[in-house]
Amino acid sequence: MQYRKLGNSNLELSVITFGAWAAGGWMWGGTERTEAVKAIRSSYDVGVTSIDTAPIYGQGLSEEIVGEAIRDLPRDTIQLLTKFGLRWDLSRGSLHMKSKNTQGESIDIYKYASKESIIKECEDSLKRLGTDYIDLYQIHWPDKTTPIQETMEAVSLLIEQGKVVYAGVCNYNVDLLEEASHYINLVSNQVPYSMVKRDIEHDTLPYCIQHNLSILAYSPLERGLLTGKMKPGYQFASDDHRASLHFFTDANLTRIDAFLEKIAPLASEKQCTLGQLVLKWTIEQPGITIALAGARNEKQAQENAASVNIDLTSTEIGFITKQLNELKLVK
Repeated sequence: MQYRKLGNSNLELSVITFGAWAAGGWMWGGTERTEAVKAIRSSYDVGVTSIDTAPIYGQGLSEEIVGEAIRDLPRDTIQLLTKFGLRWDLSRGSLHMKSKNTQGESIDIYKYASKESIIKECEDSLKRLGTDYIDLYQIHWPDKTTPIQETMEAVSLLIEQGKVVYAGVCNYNVDLLEEASHYINLVSNQVPYSMVKRDIEHDTLPYCIQHNLSILAYSPLERGLLTGKMKPGYQFASDDHRASLHFFTDANLTRIDAFLEKIAPLASEKQCTLGQLVLKWTIEQPGITIALAGARNEKQAQENAASVNIDLTSTEIGFITKQLNELKLVK
């Protein structure tokens, strides 16, 4: 495993970080707790020491699963990343989305990041994770109803209290990054980035490189799309959010499949899966510090971690990018 430092911090994360959204089951067609715990432990055994979660993932379930998985591990060998700012138990702020919880009951999720709310969320996360500090605390989505100054000063207070070590953000554009940086030392921005979603390359990525902010790329496999395991006609569970995304239409699955066939010979040559090749390409892109990769079981976890060991030359990376640039998806 490789490890990279976040921004101007002393915090080093495993280049492949365990993404625990699916572990919570919410919007992923449920979860199997025992398998999720095993996946996290298996990741740790092969060097994936960093775990990213959030309260909203399973409405606390993902954090509880992470807490269970790390219970007997030395705390100073693990980096816990979690978030705040999405409330399903409080109707304040602005409505983010309507959803269903893991019991199938309707819930409204709000973007809300006031000082009082952040303090409560942090305490709840610490309890669920079974720890007394969070290595990286990130606002999950921008909250237009709360001044950024109030939000960042609340996180600063948590840092002063020793409950949080470093501050990060998620889904922030350049303007929001600039404003937040006036009030706190940010070390990272967690944003979506994959072979088929490269919007950040225009503005956000150059800004982060210039200002020494690390990019934590989430959904690098585009929710399983880039693994090669989904073909036209693929059926999702009724509560699986992917069914409504344009990436997963039959037309786009056909196009993605054709692209993956073009790079499949390279995967065979490297003796790796398509998913591993995709992860390796991602972490070799300029400005991408780490990639978050979820796993449902031990095998997936080990495969994700092993992607770091693939040797790709600049010519081979360029070949993949060339094929990628010719890919046209239908929105």
